[in-house]
Amino acid sequence: MAERVAARADLAATLSLAGRTASPAPQAVPVRIGGFGGVDGLAQYLTAERVDVLIDATHPYAARMSGNAAHAAERARVPLLALRRLPWIAREGDRWIEVADVAEAVRALGSAPKRVFLALGRNELAAFVGAPQHQYLVRSVDPVEPPLGVPHASYITGRGPYAEADERALLSHHRVEIVVAKNSGGGATYGKIAAARALHLPVIMLRRPTLPAGETVENVNAAVAWLDRQLEAQGGHVAPPAMRGV
Repeated sequence: MAERVAARADLAATLSLAGRTASPAPQAVPVRIGGFGGVDGLAQYLTAERVDVLIDATHPYAARMSGNAAHAAERARVPLLALRRLPWIAREGDRWIEVADVAEAVRALGSAPKRVFLALGRNELAAFVGAPQHQYLVRSVDPVEPPLGVPHASYITGRGPYAEADERALLSHHRVEIVVAKNSGGGATYGKIAAARALHLPVIMLRRPTLPAGETVENVNAAVAWLDRQLEAQGGHVAPPAMRGV
C-alpha cells in the first residue's frame, strides 16, 4: 500500500508501525513507530496532524488496534477503510484443527510428546511453557528473548515470503509432526500451509478474531480506488493521510 501511494503528489502518507519488530522492512513513505495511547491518543493524533483519511491495514489478528482505529476515526470524524486480506480456506488434503486461541492450541497438542513447529508471534509463545513435553521449533522475525522456559526448543529467524519447497524442506529436516499457525491469509506465509498439506501434517489453526464492522476491501487496488473516491469527494486534494499498517 505504501509503495502504491509514495509517488503520488496528491497524497502525503504516513505509515504507522507498532514497534514490535526491531528492524522493520524499509518503506517508501515516512514511518511513525510506537503506540498512540489507546483510542484517545489516536483520535488526538488524527486531529492534530489534520489527517483526512485513515486506512486500517493491521494484521488480521490485531483486533485491539482495529478496534481503536474504528473508535478513534469515528471520534475524529475521519473516513476509515479497513484493508483485510482474505483468510485461507482449507483445501482437499488439509488436516486443520481450528481453535479459538493460543490456550486452546496448547490443549489441542495433547499430552503425548510431539515435534511442533510454532509459526506465531513472539507474544503468543508464553502459553506453550505449560506443555513442556513437546519439542518446539520456533520461527520469528526477531530472536525470542528470553527463550521459552521449556527443555526442548530450537529457534530460527526469518522474514517472509517463504516458498513452499523451502518450507517443506524445513519441516522435513526438523521432523515436524504438527504445525501451529494463524490464518493470516495472503501468499507470503502460505508456504508452510501448502508444505504441511504435502507432508500430510496436521495444522492447529487459530481462528481470526472478531473485527469491527465498517467499510472493508480485500486488496490494495481496491484501497487505492477508495482513496481516489475520497480525493474526489474532498475536492481533489487530500492533506497528509495516515495509513496504519502493522
